[in-house]
Amino acid sequence: MRKNLVVVMDDIASIKVVKDTSFAMLLEGQRRGYRLWYLGDTDLYLDGAQARARMRAIRVQDDADDWFELGESIDRPLGEDDLVLMRADPPVDQNYLMATYLLEQAERAGARVVNRPRALRDFNEKLAIARFPDLIPETVVSASASVLREFVQRSGKAVLKPLDGMGGKSIFLLERNDRNLNVVIETLTDNGARLAMAQEYLPAIADGDKRVLIVHGRPVEQLLARIPGQDDFRGNLARGGRGEGRPLGAADRAIAEVVGPSLLEHGIEFAGLDIIGDRLTEVNVTSPTCVRELDAQFGINIISDLLDAVDP
Repeated sequence: MRKNLVVVMDDIASIKVVKDTSFAMLLEGQRRGYRLWYLGDTDLYLDGAQARARMRAIRVQDDADDWFELGESIDRPLGEDDLVLMRADPPVDQNYLMATYLLEQAERAGARVVNRPRALRDFNEKLAIARFPDLIPETVVSASASVLREFVQRSGKAVLKPLDGMGGKSIFLLERNDRNLNVVIETLTDNGARLAMAQEYLPAIADGDKRVLIVHGRPVEQLLARIPGQDDFRGNLARGGRGEGRPLGAADRAIAEVVGPSLLEHGIEFAGLDIIGDRLTEVNVTSPTCVRELDAQFGINIISDLLDAVDP
């Protein structure tokens, strides 16, 4: 086992401890005896070819009122004693992409980085589904207003979304005669300057947008169905959806058993598949969530399984 658990994440003071998967990683790492270090993606830097980071020691406790204490600040290279968990949230912007290049240098120095930096660049969370065409709903990606508009009109009802969002942000449900269709397309594509995705609307969303977690290529045996609230079509918990734990269903397992090994082959040890009905809609690899909810509902420890796999 390596000595240090280095967690790259967003502001820990702003998290909700009962729901935050990065916090679950810190808790399990501390339980195992790692020395914990906390930093943001812009705290990484290069000195020549050496990947270094400014980081803070951290202690954590499972208390929603008082969950962390920061200790000493150090500046040091990343190397063979380090297990690095890259957990910065989307968008995958310039800072994020540059951080993955720096973490590749840390890999070359012997650090274990999860998920693999190259894979974080290669697997856009929306576009990665195209690797599995037999599993996905009807989908188009384009910056062209006419292409997106024609897809909505052909489908009758479609979901439009940006390629770099998270938590249900800027996702629209539109019908062919919706008078807002043009302005939504203009907004999402920045008047044709940016790609956007359109997917057929799946009525099975009423039964939940299912999050299936993948650990070392295999699905967790329980999933979290995120069921839309009364006033929203989105199941995202950040948008008022309700999380309901369920055993993995046959369709969910079939999808996971195709996608999981492909992810592992590319160095993605921990991912979250979004499944509506029997269709794969997203592959989350940057900062998948729902660990805390599943652990609490089923009395399991998903991060223990992850750490067993990546740093035995």
